[in-house]
Amino acid sequence: MKMSINRRQISRRSILAGATALGLTSTLAACGGSDDKDSGGSSGPVKLTYWSWAPNMEKVAAIWNKKNPDITVTVSKQASGGEIVSKLITAKKAGNAPDLIQVEYQSLPTLVSNDVLADITKYAGSTKSEFAEGLWGMVTLGTDALYAIPQDAGPLMFYYREDLFKKHGLSVPKTWTEFAETARAAKKAVPDAYLTTFSSNDPGLFAGLAQQAGGKWWTVDSGGKWTVGIDDAATKQVAEFWGGLVQEGVIDNQPMYTPAWNNALNKGTHLAWVSAVWAPGVLVSSAPDTKGKWRMAPLPQWKSGENVTGSWGGSSTGVSTDSKHAEAAAKFATWLNTDPEALAALVKEVAIYPAATKGQSGNVLTTPEFFSNQADFYTTAGEIAATTAAAAWGPNVNTAYTTFQDAFGKATKAKKESQFDSALATVQSKTFGDMKKQGFEVTEA
Repeated sequence: MKMSINRRQISRRSILAGATALGLTSTLAACGGSDDKDSGGSSGPVKLTYWSWAPNMEKVAAIWNKKNPDITVTVSKQASGGEIVSKLITAKKAGNAPDLIQVEYQSLPTLVSNDVLADITKYAGSTKSEFAEGLWGMVTLGTDALYAIPQDAGPLMFYYREDLFKKHGLSVPKTWTEFAETARAAKKAVPDAYLTTFSSNDPGLFAGLAQQAGGKWWTVDSGGKWTVGIDDAATKQVAEFWGGLVQEGVIDNQPMYTPAWNNALNKGTHLAWVSAVWAPGVLVSSAPDTKGKWRMAPLPQWKSGENVTGSWGGSSTGVSTDSKHAEAAAKFATWLNTDPEALAALVKEVAIYPAATKGQSGNVLTTPEFFSNQADFYTTAGEIAATTAAAAWGPNVNTAYTTFQDAFGKATKAKKESQFDSALATVQSKTFGDMKKQGFEVTEA
């Protein structure tokens, strides 16, 4: 079939470059694929399958099913992370991927490059106005295509023990320079405590911090050539900043989500935490004795007067190229992530922070119990979420993340700023080498 070159084909070809080397078809969606299939409405009721790991998602789907008997959605519970990505790629090769997919933002390029996700621009492109520009960029991958609809967001914020900051005369930092000063002041005031920790087991947090600083880890041009720039100037600044504080001894170097870390939060030997909007839910179990003692503020900025944050976590809803009912699937995905009733149900049943701006305010978002002293928690969170910078993900995030954990794990143990720098270079080198090995046309920034 001869293909006419249009805007959608060019953007999709950019992302699919290298797919042939992965043993996949290089045929573009214009020669087939779910985004060119009808909704199936003329042949009777449509039945869709939705792979999701979110708890209680079936309760949200039930609301839709009750109102839309002609398009019913069955939720199939899956594992999250790399496991669902691998399972989806396998299902695609067998031609039986589900109609709808819950996809973490960083996994989108991997699934697009494996031709798992359809371009649903013509069905859901009008939803753009419902989301912050940065979040929209994560589901378009910087192209004119739309590969998913944002579902939940994870904007980064600064959490701190209000009582301990007052006790020790500490200031809430507005810049990273002030953050370093606060870390030193905290260590001086409480020698056996730290402001916070640098955790080598959480590449997602580091990626969000690099994102805030302006890092562009992966980019792709209109011809399909990728550029890997994980060790760009912005990310080096972040690595050297944290490495310097660890070397100085004013920031802890232990990983998060361990019994020791929980204890540090609960006993106040960690006075703050750089985290995302979902942090209150973690504090409930990790630091149960600190209820009502925390406050949240915007993330410190690299330059005074700036107003931007990064993202840690979050997912979207995509439609697979195997779906025979792409239009119907996109209709459900749009409802799920933009309809007020659906957004309220996602908050109540699934406990997410909606990506849609209209879902980030209102009575459904009640002040977290751990922040009873901050009634404007979600008002502030919404203002911060609107400043989220677009992330630049690539097709082998798993390689970058695994390498990060190993290389930065060694650097944090050594407590040497120079090793943070070399660890970043290692992540760059192995990520670039992996893409080259897979057959992508790729260069280094």
